[in-house]
Amino acid sequence: MPEKELDYIRSRAAAVGDSDSLEKNGGIYIDAFDRTGPELTGFAKFVDSFKRADAVDLGLDPNLTDTQKIAIMTANSPLSRSLKSRHLQMIAIGGAIGTGLFVGSGACLGEAGPAGVIIAYIIIGTMIYCTVQSLGELSVTFPVAGAFLTYNSRFIEPSWGFTMAWNYAMGWLIVLPLELVAAAITIKFWDETTNSAAFVVIFYVLICAINFFGVRGYGEAEFFFSLVKVLAIIGYIILGIVLAAGGGPSHEYIGGKFWTNPGAFANGFKGVCSVFVTAAFAFGGTELCGLAAAESANPRKSVPKATKQVFWRITLFYIVSLTLVGLLVPYNDPRLIANSSVDAAASPFVISIKNAGISGLPSVMNVVIMISVLSVGNSSVFASSRTLAALAASGQAPKFLGYIDKQGRPLFAIIVQCTFGLLCFITASNDSGTVFDWLLALSGLSSLFTWMSINICLIRFRRALKVQGRDTSELTYTSQVGVYGAAYGAAINILVLIAQFWIALFPLGGSPNASDFFMSYLGFPVVWCFWIFYKVWKRDLKIFIRAKDIDIDTGRRELDLDVLKQEIAEEKALMATKPFYIRTWHFWC
Repeated sequence: MPEKELDYIRSRAAAVGDSDSLEKNGGIYIDAFDRTGPELTGFAKFVDSFKRADAVDLGLDPNLTDTQKIAIMTANSPLSRSLKSRHLQMIAIGGAIGTGLFVGSGACLGEAGPAGVIIAYIIIGTMIYCTVQSLGELSVTFPVAGAFLTYNSRFIEPSWGFTMAWNYAMGWLIVLPLELVAAAITIKFWDETTNSAAFVVIFYVLICAINFFGVRGYGEAEFFFSLVKVLAIIGYIILGIVLAAGGGPSHEYIGGKFWTNPGAFANGFKGVCSVFVTAAFAFGGTELCGLAAAESANPRKSVPKATKQVFWRITLFYIVSLTLVGLLVPYNDPRLIANSSVDAAASPFVISIKNAGISGLPSVMNVVIMISVLSVGNSSVFASSRTLAALAASGQAPKFLGYIDKQGRPLFAIIVQCTFGLLCFITASNDSGTVFDWLLALSGLSSLFTWMSINICLIRFRRALKVQGRDTSELTYTSQVGVYGAAYGAAINILVLIAQFWIALFPLGGSPNASDFFMSYLGFPVVWCFWIFYKVWKRDLKIFIRAKDIDIDTGRRELDLDVLKQEIAEEKALMATKPFYIRTWHFWC
């Protein structure tokens, strides 16, 4: 750390008489409170919380490269650090469980068959596991604002960072109005007479209010939403096993008869390829636990736990539940064709229990679907606002988006997202479906590019460590699958993009046409348009940053690497003395 900055910290600590009143924030020190003035209470305190957070002016050298400036500015963000371990763990376990699993899996079953669905979800699931492991290592080491979005600028090159960040932000900006409309559609299950716009308003106000409570509001809401989803999946797994074994009202043993008739596969290899992107959509949002690392009270402890638990979510909540769905529902069931992305009647979970003759479930599942939709909408505000704030901090978006108030809220970024959410009222138009389809097409491949880039960032970071004569002994948490796992994750994303191009060009059950192609693949040219725009704007012809020039220090919370290495060695030595079952638990959980 620069001596000038250390002198400032010492002088401020002496001035207030307590060094604890200065909160360390990734190399920057923010005034946690000022004891020299009167303490505010009530409404005055509420109003004051919206004022800009005071940060130390580092006086950045104008000769620094864009990459260096981005690293310093995102490491110095005064975002709140209110997320606890339970928030991150529940976000990791249940945050991404939504309509992609509950409803979208029905379309997958119809296109690929039960075996095809399991194969596709296992392939995407293993890729997600590798990706989250890569993200865990990076976000524990560098818990900076924007997380994996700013890692791209740092470990690959700024134009790719700009491209991925804007692509990711655009994706979540579009998701909010879509999910608000979807939530209103779920209400029609019980009330078909009331205008959907009335429910849209209610859900819009709810989601905006949650996020104006700050990151703690987001964390508590996601904790509740995720808990409901997890309990629903566990309940279904238990019920599904009972039904498959013949424990339903009819006492009919089902077993694997639907794997024989109509069969295990529908549409062969092409059918499996056709559901890759749908499966990827079902895992969307998995990366949010890494984005939230900068606002975690102790990322060194909470992020590894959240990262490890993604394995259990993939195994239990996706693979096991979809295996049971494939046992209980034939792939040629006509009810699997959904009228909308939140059509509970087309959910294979609902169909399987209707087939068993159990009444009352559709209402229960519809509640779970509605909660899932609200959860995704809530996450969209969090993800897009933090992304926009990180872009502003790095000079790649309008400066006003970087405004962070004293409660650690990226205020104007939240307002922009909520304003964009007003598009939900397009639902009153007769052409709303067409508008939303094309909006979604703009960022339909966003997650695949994001996950691919996370894995490449881990590979580049490890390469930089090696070239600069350092190793993983200075890392608090290392990916359980390492560089090879990151390479596998990146390769799978590339293969899925190729498979999606094939499906977009030659649609399943149809002939080549421009509309279907761009509806499925518009996100690809959009990404490269962002990249070319940045190259022209900055006149930057650099393709990547050389490993020897990559900054592998800015943004660390532990600055004394010798002490850190000693702590890590002691922790490993202590764990080695523990019984086998404790070491096993620690590895997986």
